[in-house]
Amino acid sequence: MQMSQFHYLPLTPGFFSLLIGFFLITFILLIFGALRHAYVSLGVSSSTAMLLLLGSLIGSYFNIPIAALPGERVLSRHVIDFFGMHYAVPVIEHWPGTIIAVNVGGAVIPTLMSLYLLSARGLWVKGTVATAAVALVLHWLAEPVPGLGIAVPVFIPALTTAVVALVLSRENAAPLAYIAGSMGTLIGADLTNLDKVRGLGAPVASIGGAGTFDGIFLTGILAVLLAGLYHPRPHAAQPQ
Repeated sequence: MQMSQFHYLPLTPGFFSLLIGFFLITFILLIFGALRHAYVSLGVSSSTAMLLLLGSLIGSYFNIPIAALPGERVLSRHVIDFFGMHYAVPVIEHWPGTIIAVNVGGAVIPTLMSLYLLSARGLWVKGTVATAAVALVLHWLAEPVPGLGIAVPVFIPALTTAVVALVLSRENAAPLAYIAGSMGTLIGADLTNLDKVRGLGAPVASIGGAGTFDGIFLTGILAVLLAGLYHPRPHAAQPQ
């Protein structure tokens, strides 16, 4: 078993290019200032936000193996169709069973960013509530997919997160959206469903990888966009 076998795009090239397209559109809108408030309200500079999204795209290729389910018979199919999205499955060579891994772009980077926002913005209580709400919804909607692992419909994390964040706090909707969308998806879809991975025949069950990465990445774009659209307007100065 070679380490390089753990590294692969979470989607087929054609569908991964759609995520790149969303990234480029976001970058163009940022250049023209349309997203400036959304990223300011997120709590990071626009350049840092773009590096965060780019890092997530690049990091989605890398998986860190943490455990194995020996004796699993893995499937040889290399493309899985789920809710219209085509997910990539690594090429199997001398595979010992299902490997549990952590995706860098879909789990490590969003978790570190979420912890930063929780601490910097003091959103521990609201962030926990928002994450729990999103996690409950996604745990209910997540499906075990043979050959892939756990998957959720692509736009559900972003839309659910935006609603929850706006209900809890419009002032902090953007950081809450990122936190709840990232952590809620990882906890609700992946971590709480790890017991369902056995028997699916997935060569790699990647936490934050194929099956959930697209939803987490779009949360970083769509949820922040939706939150930015509903930011509270500054109050006009009262006449003395």
